[in-house]
Parts: sequence; structure tokens; C-alpha cells
Amino acid sequence: MADKDMEHALKGLFARPQSMSIRPVVYDTFVHPQHDPACARRGVSFLARMSTQYDHGLLLFDHEGSGREATPSDELQREIDGHLATSAWGERAKAVVVDPELEAWVWSPPPHVDDVAGWTGRAPSLREWLVTEGWLREGAPKPARPKAAFHSALRAAGVARSASLYQQIAERVSLRRCEDRSFRRLQRTLQEWFPADPV
Repeated sequence: MADKDMEHALKGLFARPQSMSIRPVVYDTFVHPQHDPACARRGVSFLARMSTQYDHGLLLFDHEGSGREATPSDELQREIDGHLATSAWGERAKAVVVDPELEAWVWSPPPHVDDVAGWTGRAPSLREWLVTEGWLREGAPKPARPKAAFHSALRAAGVARSASLYQQIAERVSLRRCEDRSFRRLQRTLQEWFPADPV
């Protein structure tokens, strides 16, 4: 995966197997030292050396900042899946390209994001502040620039940015309410690989 934020978000999700509708999973995570661009361009070879050690492999990175933004995220994901399918992994590995970036998953309805970001009990509310500051259009479910908005909200609340915040959010938010396509793809993939009720 591309960075520690993703690693911690995944830890938070794997800590909730019942909510993810999967069985408990034993897993390892590997953060590529060159982040999103390396995952987009060399992620298949990065995973290749591990194909005999694991049953499944997941390549997870942000579309934004990947260096492949000119290629639509769905197309990029299909391209990488094709490369994985012809590698030693075969169909045991998949890519999840988060569009535009991981922070798109952060913006679930209150109160959990507000709690973690230090906005509980503040006036204006986090969502009102986002609208006032121009990060969020009135009525939109999440900011167009989710990472920048999240970091700005943390600064405004005096909360230090940390990968552990992503884990805290992932451990708390309602997964049923997350409509993000890349999150849904991740969840479907994990459900196929690790079904809650083994067949």
C-alpha cells in the first residue's frame, strides 16, 4: 500500500470483521517506500516477490498523487488487475485505486469524524465550518478535495495529524453508509476472499 494512513485505515477495518461481513483475517501490510506513484507504476512487481508467501495480495493506493491521474481510476484499476492476473498471483491479487484519495472514506456522517478530528461540541460544527471555508458545497456528502479539507480541519481544531486517526475513524464509522466506489470494491473483494460463512 501507499502509506501509513492507508495501513492504519486497513487495520481499523480488519479489526471489525463482522461489520465488513468477513471472517477474521491474519494479514501483513507493506508500505511502499515511494508511496502512490510507485504503487501505480511498480506495484505489481512490488507484490510479485510475495506471491508464494500469501494466499491473497491487495495493492491499495490513491489516484490523486499517483502520477497516473490522466488515466481514469477505473481504467487504471482494470489495467493493474490485468497485470496482476498475468503475474504469479493470478486472480489472487487485486488493486484498489482510491479516487481521489483515502480521505474520501473519512467523510462519513457525524459524530465519529467530528470526534476524531477534535470538532465535537465546537461551534460552528465541522460540516458548517467546511462549507464556510469553501471546502464543502452545501448539500454535498464530502469535500471535492478530501485530504486537504481533512488536514485543514485538523489544523483548525489543533489536532496533530497522525496515521492513528485513520484507524480510529475506520474502527468507528458506519460502513453501511459509505458509498465510495473504491471502498465498496475493497469490501466486495475481501468478502469474496474471506467469506464470513465459509462455503
